[in-house]
Amino acid sequence: MKAQRTIVVATRNPGKIREISDVLAQAQVRLVGLDQFGPIQEPQETGETFGQNARDKALYYARATGQWALADDSGLAVDALDGAPGVHSARYAADQCPPGAGRKILDPANNAKLLAALTDVPDELRTARFVCHLALASPDRVLIETFDTIEGRIGWKEKGDNGFGYDPLFFVEPSGCTTAELSPKQKNKISHRGKALIHFADILATFLTEWR
Repeated sequence: MKAQRTIVVATRNPGKIREISDVLAQAQVRLVGLDQFGPIQEPQETGETFGQNARDKALYYARATGQWALADDSGLAVDALDGAPGVHSARYAADQCPPGAGRKILDPANNAKLLAALTDVPDELRTARFVCHLALASPDRVLIETFDTIEGRIGWKEKGDNGFGYDPLFFVEPSGCTTAELSPKQKNKISHRGKALIHFADILATFLTEWR
């Protein structure tokens, strides 16, 4: 019997790592973060789609670590902004922040810029969706891809402390609250990343059985 497969979660975002680990807790794999491999230069995200960026990152980190790597590219698409911030979601307000700013600085700046861009947009036109594309790669090729979304709208102020990124602004109608007001368990059931990970877990289980 082969040893348990190690999968590198290709992110340094603790919120993403926590969400991925929660959903894949029952998978027969060992999940590790990038911090266990020492300094690795981040790849340039030059793709025009979430899928391309996810594939590129998965292959890059698989080759850098010699392990299977799971990467996601996710973001927020706002209809009133023609789909922006889109693939630029993570660094939407980077031009307003110090060089090399981390999530503690970027996340509030991104949210502030988004609210400013929607100042005169009424509720009914503040529709948006979170998008997540996942890719698992070996150093040689992409092995698995999954994709999902969640529909919502952008609120007028931040609410909730449980999420990260745009979560405090993303209002989900069926839940009656923002994704930052949901518990991690509730969020994983309905979120773009949670749903994409559930699809991924199902495919991974079959894939690992064939691999063994």
